[in-house]
Amino acid sequence: MSVKAFELVSAVEREQLMGEKVRITIECIECCGQHLYVGTTDCFIYHFLLEERTTTKGRLAYSSQKLLQKYLGLKKPVAELKAASALERLIVLCDATITLVDMVTLEPVPSGGAKLKGVTAFCINENPVTADPFCAEMAVVSARRRAVQICTVHEDRVQILKEVATPEQPCALSVDGYFLCLALPTQYMILNYSTGASQDLFPYDSEERKPIVKRIGREEFLLAAPGGLGMFANAEGISQRAPVSWSESVIGAAVCFPYVVALDEGFVTVHSMLDQQLKQTLSFREGHILQDFEGKVVLASTKAVYVLVPLPLEQQIQDLLAGHRVEEALTLTEGAQRNIPKDKFQILHKRILQQAGFIQFGQLQFSEAKEHFRKGQLDVRELISLYPLLLPASSSFTRCHPPLHEFADLNHLAQGDQEKVQRCKRFLISYLHEVRSSESANGFREDVDTALLKLYAEIGHESLLDLLASDNACLLADSAPWLEKHNRYFALGLLYHYNGQDASALQMWVRVVNGDLQDSTRADLFEYVVDFLSFCSNLDLVWKYADWALQKDQKIGVQIFTKRPISKETTGQLNPDEVIKYLEKHHQALVLYLEHLVLERRVQKEKYHTHLAVLYADRVLGLLSRPSATEEQLSSAREKLQRLLRESNLYRVQLLLGKLQDSEVLLTERATLHGKLEEHDKALHILVHQLKNSTAAEDYCTWASEDHDPAHRQKLFHQLLSVYLDPDVPGGAQTMEAVDLLNRHADVFDAVQVLELLPEAWSLTLLRPFLCGALRANIHARRTSQVALGLARAENLQLQHDRLKYRGGPVFVSEKRGCQLCHNTFREPDCVCLPGGTPVHTLCAARRLQDSPTKRRLDHAHTSNHT
Repeated sequence: MSVKAFELVSAVEREQLMGEKVRITIECIECCGQHLYVGTTDCFIYHFLLEERTTTKGRLAYSSQKLLQKYLGLKKPVAELKAASALERLIVLCDATITLVDMVTLEPVPSGGAKLKGVTAFCINENPVTADPFCAEMAVVSARRRAVQICTVHEDRVQILKEVATPEQPCALSVDGYFLCLALPTQYMILNYSTGASQDLFPYDSEERKPIVKRIGREEFLLAAPGGLGMFANAEGISQRAPVSWSESVIGAAVCFPYVVALDEGFVTVHSMLDQQLKQTLSFREGHILQDFEGKVVLASTKAVYVLVPLPLEQQIQDLLAGHRVEEALTLTEGAQRNIPKDKFQILHKRILQQAGFIQFGQLQFSEAKEHFRKGQLDVRELISLYPLLLPASSSFTRCHPPLHEFADLNHLAQGDQEKVQRCKRFLISYLHEVRSSESANGFREDVDTALLKLYAEIGHESLLDLLASDNACLLADSAPWLEKHNRYFALGLLYHYNGQDASALQMWVRVVNGDLQDSTRADLFEYVVDFLSFCSNLDLVWKYADWALQKDQKIGVQIFTKRPISKETTGQLNPDEVIKYLEKHHQALVLYLEHLVLERRVQKEKYHTHLAVLYADRVLGLLSRPSATEEQLSSAREKLQRLLRESNLYRVQLLLGKLQDSEVLLTERATLHGKLEEHDKALHILVHQLKNSTAAEDYCTWASEDHDPAHRQKLFHQLLSVYLDPDVPGGAQTMEAVDLLNRHADVFDAVQVLELLPEAWSLTLLRPFLCGALRANIHARRTSQVALGLARAENLQLQHDRLKYRGGPVFVSEKRGCQLCHNTFREPDCVCLPGGTPVHTLCAARRLQDSPTKRRLDHAHTSNHT
């Protein structure tokens, strides 16, 4: 994939350099700031001043001015030039001799120590290890020995510091700090000249092609490897970057981050160090030299000099984005971070991410787009603005300039494809849902929530109601017409409610329930309105719509009052008396409300209990007088009445007894009412002789004695037995019922009293279960009493023994001595001794005796009826 990263710009024309000299060619170049030095094959050094200028088209161009030329007089090519700008010296390699030349005058330094002979190659250490700012370090390949000499260059001399032996004569070298990277005839190696440690890298045949050793950064080098590869190696001999694949015939290389530029016989190639891809190819004939100087890439043919001018990074990135090459653009942006100030990079990076997001959005790659939008901290309104009419009319948003994308709106993007439109809308819903729950929506929450509401309403999304029921910033003026347009009347009511307009909300919902408006959002909208009214604090609205709800359905409508929460605050509370008065015209609702007060809330007021009981009684009497009433209806109504009569103690018994007195059907109810008046004989008479239901009579005794002591329970059962045995009633005594009662409840009766009541002619066989049970209980009680008495006697005997045991010794009591039970001191000489001779107060000893287990068992035995 190609990208235009560089432009080839002429710096020094052939005519400026050598005129009509056909046989003269460029041998080496050096650039220091605006100063360009050129060494030629005829032993000349040319000094040019390069000036940058911008053309009318905004492109960078160079103009050169020849300042000086100097013939060195050796009749040999100038092999190498290096500038030591701090010393104002030019280091020249010519005829295997290093000479120091003044950078301004090009005159050789006269001192004899300014020359070094027998040199085949040298390089400057751009990461010097010496602290002297007025000298330069360099490494020199000796022509006479297999060695590299470490030298320092001063204004007037070259000084050899150290000589490092090498396995073979180096062909080329580069240095960084203490590390030498050497191209030997057969291989590359790293050598630490301080410690002597070395690391072989990989084999290489220098006879086939020219080796390349290029320092590209701190302790990192670029090497020409076999197979047309450009390999990276650090000082440890490890490659931390993937190699680039260039030509087999590369003769020069340079690095202008993030690119590696290589020169071969006919082309200049540009590879990315970030993804190792070929980015640009420039045709260049007679290429001879390629070097980089402080970020400036200079290229020379045999006759002229050129500069590879990098295009601005932003332009390269925008070119990639224009070709929809998103990943390459992001890789280039992130790779260039080290060359851009932090603040500027953050701004650039965010914008590139946003642009990349819109490109992928246009390609419907929504997950990638969302990730780029998130990382790029996109103002979500940029995305919303693509969707017509989603932004509120009151929004002050304007799109970013220059624009982040090429789309006018969603219709332009989709080109009439409705499926694409719907997919884009679903993506925006997902993205807005995430954005509104994060801090990135701060400052324009109204725009986000309003847009989300419109999208939900348009496609009928289930989350519309969740949005309106939660905390939101939807603008009413924009949202209400949109909801009406799409028949979302229930949602519109929620929006009104959220904005404090409950009257408008209820009016909308009531119209839907009545069928004036069509909205199928909730099939149970009537129940929802009732529930809403039950929590509504505006009592005027409650009374306004209560009659409407009750006319619709009394059973559901009364929940306006029954579901109303109980609160200590008076605001929004309804007076039950007012509600009851209001419900007089709605009989079913009134009954349900009184049931709520009496049975659910347990309100302890006589008038509510009486009112409910009267309504129950009227209901039962009405059903009895109606021939069409079913047995099920009557049974259900009587069950409610009976339960209330049994469980409540607050209603007016005489009033209800008067209403039911004449009914020969409601005998159970009348018996219950007599029981409330403690008229148990009348109640039992009704149940036994009129209702003729012995089971009901026994249940009555159990119910009437629930909250009383066992004696009262015994009394009721004895009364029931007497009723059964009464011979003066029509039909005479009910012997079998009496026998069954005694046999089933033998534990309740006093056997002595029962035996006195029973006729002498009764057979003992009939009473066998009763007599056995009574006898067993009597024997158990007698034996329990005997055990308790024995324990008490044993305890008393033990106490007497302890008393006799300690009687002989003196007992010391003083005002300073305390009682072991209450810990108070003695004020009188009277005391009681515990086992062990410990004196205690007389009252304390008495209390302890009362609390003993034996004493408690004796007390229990004396209270038993059978003892």
